[in-house]
Amino acid sequence: MATQKCNRVVSFALFIAVALPVTLFFLSTSDIWKLKGAILNIVGSHDRKSSSNDNITKIYMANMTMEISPNLTSCHDSYGRPDLLVNCCPPLSATDDVAIDFQYIYSKSSKLRVRRSAHHLDTTYIAKYTKALTIMKSLPYSDPRSFSRQALLHCTFCTGAYDQKFSSATIDIHRQWLFYPFHRMYLYFHERILASLIDDDTFALPFWNWDNPDSMIFPKMFLEGPFVDSQREPSHFNKVVDLNYNSYTVGNASGEQEQVDTNLAFMYNQVIAAAKKPELFMGCPLYPGEDGYCDGPGTVELAPHNTVHTWVGLSSNPHNENMGAFYSAGWDPCFYSHHANLDRIWDVWRDIHGMYLPINDTVWLNSYFYFYNENLQLVKIKVSDVLNTKELGYTYEETDLAWLNKRPKPFISPKIAKHILKTQENYHKETSRLHLFSNKLEGRSLKNPIKVKVPRPKPYRSKEEIKEEEEVLVVYGIKTKGDGIVKFDVYVNLVNETNVGPTYREFAGTFVRLPMKRIGASNGNKKSRLKLGISELLRDLEADRDESIWVTLLPKTSSCANTVIDGVRIDYMR
Repeated sequence: MATQKCNRVVSFALFIAVALPVTLFFLSTSDIWKLKGAILNIVGSHDRKSSSNDNITKIYMANMTMEISPNLTSCHDSYGRPDLLVNCCPPLSATDDVAIDFQYIYSKSSKLRVRRSAHHLDTTYIAKYTKALTIMKSLPYSDPRSFSRQALLHCTFCTGAYDQKFSSATIDIHRQWLFYPFHRMYLYFHERILASLIDDDTFALPFWNWDNPDSMIFPKMFLEGPFVDSQREPSHFNKVVDLNYNSYTVGNASGEQEQVDTNLAFMYNQVIAAAKKPELFMGCPLYPGEDGYCDGPGTVELAPHNTVHTWVGLSSNPHNENMGAFYSAGWDPCFYSHHANLDRIWDVWRDIHGMYLPINDTVWLNSYFYFYNENLQLVKIKVSDVLNTKELGYTYEETDLAWLNKRPKPFISPKIAKHILKTQENYHKETSRLHLFSNKLEGRSLKNPIKVKVPRPKPYRSKEEIKEEEEVLVVYGIKTKGDGIVKFDVYVNLVNETNVGPTYREFAGTFVRLPMKRIGASNGNKKSRLKLGISELLRDLEADRDESIWVTLLPKTSSCANTVIDGVRIDYMR
């Protein structure tokens, strides 16, 4: 019997050694993780609590883990910016706390907490928030409810201070699909703590409604009392926010109304036109371990998320701290209202596109983080716990979505644009310079604008394909050296590179990368990618039946000179 059992084990091992690599070769990344889940079920061990002497099980679980989660005992120094090593870790004693599973405390008979626009708050509400934040700021660092510990939470999870469980890969919740659920968790517990400090269960965080024309100026409430942060750009206090802002070049908008119009057109593109599929809005799929790495942020995370962070931060600081750098952003009280609006826009995007379960992937749904609640208990909360705000006990005050009907029009007639582009192409053929416009850039610098001709693999799609697929423009192999903010805008069939912006249909989207550096040698070789939905754009430019399009990358910051790009292509996403 022992011999037969041994033979079965050897046979199974040989099967795994031979068949599994062949199978994995033909699978996508998401399929690989589904296969791992199936194998886990066959083996019959989803339990991470294996005995300390079962080394084989430990190694097995390290390779087969089915979620992203932090190893709370692994917190270490991290880079707040490329030239600054910081320590954002909680006290060592925190690692001894036993976590409880998250449970909903809201019942259907309870009244939902309502998050309201920061521009429309009454004096009673502001007095409550002032009292709550004052108390929070008075708590000692040893108390996880204190403002200092709340601020450092963002630093730990946004600079790679924690390793993943069963891996040396670090966790950074930006630039991938955990961005929205993590920040929803973060704000949820922050809000509950504030409410408990003033014994008012109806208290809810305000949101800075910067996508609404009457709320685009910096909220006045953040210029008084405990809401003040000295590390903000004072010249912006009385100006309309630039949602497509960069700190090195002057925007195109010449007046307040023009800036408002630009913001509305920009929001239309980022939420509607360029983000019709979950990955385009939520970000790329991140899987456990070094092999699961991705760097492909969603449209709104790139901007207005990144751009508003930079716009608020003090421009004379190295990286627009506080708000302009992730390691320090949590120290500015307006950070929480900025992210409350992003949380609201997640729901708005969901409703517009009908994405009530945006990602049906077990790795995403089962990924979890830890937060302290208002009762000083460490809580383990999963992504699947935070998909419905009403189950969490809160909702948002309804506001006008003025950008819903701000679909841009082409800069010039599409027919005229095509004629100009064809004339330019013929000229480059005659001068033997057409090779310079290949979409395979192979590490070309973005010091100057890049214009490439990109073939469309499926110019004559069927009605069914058009309905089910989104045509996606992919800028891939983006790598940055140095420590500056990198921003470039993307255009399709653009004939004039001056006086252009989001108010024109040729604008496809933007790439924004705030300075970052991670511990570990492998991180230096990581590259980013940008994905933008362009199906609607191509129809508006009358290019949806063309065999190729012209794509222009316009550098908007000086750090683009230290940025290289491998290429531009078109994919199709269902």
